Amino acid sequence: MTVHFIGAGPGAPDLLTLRGRDLIAACPVCLFAGSLVPPAVLEHCPEGARVVNTASMDLNGIIAEIEAAEARGQDVARLHSGDLSVWSAMGEQLRRLDALGIAYTVTPGVPAFAAAAAALGAELTLPEVAQSVVLTRTPGRASSMPETESLAVFAATGATLTIHLSVQNLAAVVATLTPHYGADCPAAVVYRASWPDEQVIRAPLAELPETVGADITRTALILVGRTLGAGDFAESRLYAADYDRRYRPQSAESPWAGWTDDTGSAGGQGGAA
Repeated sequence: MTVHFIGAGPGAPDLLTLRGRDLIAACPVCLFAGSLVPPAVLEHCPEGARVVNTASMDLNGIIAEIEAAEARGQDVARLHSGDLSVWSAMGEQLRRLDALGIAYTVTPGVPAFAAAAAALGAELTLPEVAQSVVLTRTPGRASSMPETESLAVFAATGATLTIHLSVQNLAAVVATLTPHYGADCPAAVVYRASWPDEQVIRAPLAELPETVGADITRTALILVGRTLGAGDFAESRLYAADYDRRYRPQSAESPWAGWTDDTGSAGGQGGAA
């Protein structure tokens, strides 16, 4: 018996990975975070599956469901929204399963920040503008923030900020960031990225709270950084005609001439081809 932790993506049911879909279809038990996982994803569950919404359950109750499935010898699909690597509460579940000797796997999903960037039509890293993306949040009831991870600390880097679970603190976020990024810095709030009721709100940083208004209080991502509105930025060397690289060597003397990866095709792992 195995528990399969699956990132169900940001909201659109067709942003579920093929691996995630196939695992859901193979598991007779499905535990899902009902407040954020769309019902259409559950259509992949096999007929007669035990489907449990964990939104109202505590950790003990969730683990009890898993233990009951183990006693029946049934695999479990455990669905969380977005990707499991950030703010999923997966870690505490894995710790319990390790103690119980219950096997598990982890299947990544499309993260919310990627869906928000897609909605904005934005590349979050641009040459000579920003080459880092910070995923962070502000303190909340569920989790505090370490003192070394304040917004002001991250803002000092000038990186593109993607601020999760914080739209209810938008005015404070803007007040903290404005001295570092400037009142005119491009910013946005993306509400329910990839869902049918998605909203994309753009404004200069200082104007963002009044532009967003008081109606959006959850399930939204704040993005701040010069890459969001940059039009005048340097082109990368990646596609420059005179750039000597393994996929496009400039001469027979190039160190990349004749280079192939272990599949026999030119190249290897990287961000672009």
